[in-house]
Amino acid sequence: MNPVRMLLHSLRRALRIQRARAVPPRGPKPRVGRRAVFGDVRITIQPGLSDDLWEWLLDQGWREWSYRPDRRRYREISSSWVTRLIDCDPAKRAEVLKDGVANARHRPRMSDPEAMAVYIEIE
Repeated sequence: MNPVRMLLHSLRRALRIQRARAVPPRGPKPRVGRRAVFGDVRITIQPGLSDDLWEWLLDQGWREWSYRPDRRRYREISSSWVTRLIDCDPAKRAEVLKDGVANARHRPRMSDPEAMAVYIEIE
């Protein structure tokens, strides 16, 4: 970010011009491969995500990611945790989602080759 943008960003924050985005309205279940977000965490919709599970996620505050362009950085819940959430008993969904969010990590930027090498080894 260049210095002028940083100064404008700080000024807007100090004057409280920036406002938090309101939670979008509930929507239909997204297609496979789309993303859903909650705060600074996001998941990728996978095959097997039932309508019931999507309704439950909506009740928790998750919404389909639809901001373009969105420059915010999200922590990504890994696909293995999403699979666990899909396969778990409905009574344990909250616990599995909580563990998945706790294990969510920021995806490295392509401009950082060292972080990319570590990310590729982990996955």
